[in-house]
Amino acid sequence: MKNHFKYPILLFIIFISCNDQENKIENKEPLYHENKNIKYGFDFNKFFVNEKKIKRGDTFGSILESNGIDYPEVHNILQNIKNQVSVKKLNIGKKYFILFSDDSIRRPEYFIYTNDITSFLYIKLKDSIYGKKVNKPIKIRELDAKGVIESSLYETMINNGYNEQLSYYLSDIYAWTIDFFRLQKGDRFKILYQEKFVDDTTSIGISKILAASFEHKGKIIEAYEFKVDSVKGITDYFDDDAKNLRRAFLKAPVSFGRVSSRYNLKRKISFYGRVKPHKGTDFAAAVGTPIMTTADGRVVKSSYSKGNGNYVTVKHNNTYSTQYLHMRRRKVKVGQYVKQGDVIGWVGMTGFTSGPHVCYRFWKNGIQVDPFKQKLPEAKPISSKLKSIFLDYKIPLKERLNCITFN
Repeated sequence: MKNHFKYPILLFIIFISCNDQENKIENKEPLYHENKNIKYGFDFNKFFVNEKKIKRGDTFGSILESNGIDYPEVHNILQNIKNQVSVKKLNIGKKYFILFSDDSIRRPEYFIYTNDITSFLYIKLKDSIYGKKVNKPIKIRELDAKGVIESSLYETMINNGYNEQLSYYLSDIYAWTIDFFRLQKGDRFKILYQEKFVDDTTSIGISKILAASFEHKGKIIEAYEFKVDSVKGITDYFDDDAKNLRRAFLKAPVSFGRVSSRYNLKRKISFYGRVKPHKGTDFAAAVGTPIMTTADGRVVKSSYSKGNGNYVTVKHNNTYSTQYLHMRRRKVKVGQYVKQGDVIGWVGMTGFTSGPHVCYRFWKNGIQVDPFKQKLPEAKPISSKLKSIFLDYKIPLKERLNCITFN
């Protein structure tokens, strides 16, 4: 009888849990103040507002003069604010506001200028004149996302209305465990993440991913952010079993693109018109795409040859070395130490090539091999002391991921 009711009860608990989370999120919404119109720290309902955009030839002085402030007073204002804010450069197309007293006199009282979405400056124009730059308060919201791959991760994010940065953050987390150049239609993901907003609704970017689940070729790989060094503030991502998702090598030297040619010892290369072993993996990408070193190491070659074009070779240790060919331009010099993910050059078409790509070559014990067929070393595992803490920490995150369903 006990087994008969085990799973219905579990489903009921999960259902209640998901509903509770929805209610918590809903209660975080700010209250709406019906009788106020607060913008840039001012109640616009208390002023007569003149809103315009900076035009070519506009200066702070000309704007004030056109709004009833004569030149001697403009000079006085500039003298008072010169050590507080700068109005020398006003960018064309940016908004500005003149707030006038809401009476019959209509005196200009404040000037507000919005140079970017995260800050603004205002200047008090009468009496105790002063200027101030204000950084807008940034609100961080916890959100969730889900998607089913139709073509690429990036297109799936955009088609579902998510911030495009989310695709980059997710691909960074799974860069060691999922080959994003070989995603299959039907692969799917679920994400819990934080996004930064100003003015309640204007996104200024992703803060971080808290947890994710990616199903690729029928295999689900979960990822949970966890702080491994509270003193240095170092965080990493671990799977459901507390294994580090990082590996010693990235799957690819470019973030987005496609594999145009794989390691193949019997490939017929059209450029040569005959069978010639291709001991590299070609990643097609747009000219100028950043090329990253796939692991820590030291640059042992940064040069040019007729066939390779601009190329860089990195020695990672006594076992592994990698090489990156056909660069448009190289960024590193011989002897320079590079860390995994550092940009070492940019995709180009130098050397013998028929299109923009980076040819990625991989050596193990002095022999060129296919990197996709190697069992590469893993990153440093989580300490036994932190493992038990992590396993408890990820429980509520896992429950929230489970609440995200595909209809």
